[in-house]
Amino acid sequence: MERDCDVGALGVLYVSCVVSRQEISAWRPPVPGVVEVFHAHFVEHAYPMHVHDAWTLLIVDDGAVRYDLDHHERGTPHDTVSLLPPQVPHNGSPATAHGFRKRVLYLDMTQLDESFIGPAVDGPDLADPLLRRRIGQLHAALAHRGDELEAESRLALISRRLRAHLSPGRPADPVVSDRGVARDLRDLLDERLREGITLDEAASVLHAHPAHLVRAFGAAFGIAPHRYVTSRRVDLARRLLLDGRPPAEVATAVGFYDQSHFTRHFKRILGTTPGRYLRTGTKWDGTGNEAGDIGCIGSLNS
Repeated sequence: MERDCDVGALGVLYVSCVVSRQEISAWRPPVPGVVEVFHAHFVEHAYPMHVHDAWTLLIVDDGAVRYDLDHHERGTPHDTVSLLPPQVPHNGSPATAHGFRKRVLYLDMTQLDESFIGPAVDGPDLADPLLRRRIGQLHAALAHRGDELEAESRLALISRRLRAHLSPGRPADPVVSDRGVARDLRDLLDERLREGITLDEAASVLHAHPAHLVRAFGAAFGIAPHRYVTSRRVDLARRLLLDGRPPAEVATAVGFYDQSHFTRHFKRILGTTPGRYLRTGTKWDGTGNEAGDIGCIGSLNS
């Protein structure tokens, strides 16, 4: 059997393996609450009965999985989210001839405590398109270093929605009486723009639940906290690029993880790369006329 494995660094650990008829990627991101991220494509492999000490949050992108949990046969119908509780034995095998492709998040007990284990055993498979979409967005954020605030924000909303599924009518997070919490968070994000701040740190400073911070900020300003930070950093980066500073230097100066992280978000917002933006700025002739196309690019964010 052919086997090709690479070990690199994404967070603390990243493992990517390709074995005949299967593909596996696993890593531990620097995001509180996420123990491990695991992506796999299995055609023949069948898991024996086993347990985890973390919550297993599973979505299947192709094919289907059948599994046994607490002496009941379960499955993953199309677009289902499956939540398997810790310390409860389960197995898993392909339910189709071509196997299955899955993405899994292993979450620690800070996201869901022991009181939710019983309800999860009774109903592990959730038909919730919004929840599934948010989980997919979280996986995308976890794939890139530098997007930890986005990942934390998405995880907070996911955990809140899971709690609502498992205990209808129970408050998902504590009530915050401070009507200015959104403004307070904005001030904190501005103050820590370059060095950054985690959502947990912000929640501790502002004495608010992380999910409440994300929802309050979005309601007040029409933008998620992580997108606000990214747009502010890009805005600052534009000025530094027009000062003639190179993109690699600008990336770290404004708070991006590295130049790749900077370029990806800069292009997503402005439709061009930092390097091209810098080159157009150098064409300015000093007479009040633009020799390049900087005016056209700038209008994209005006």
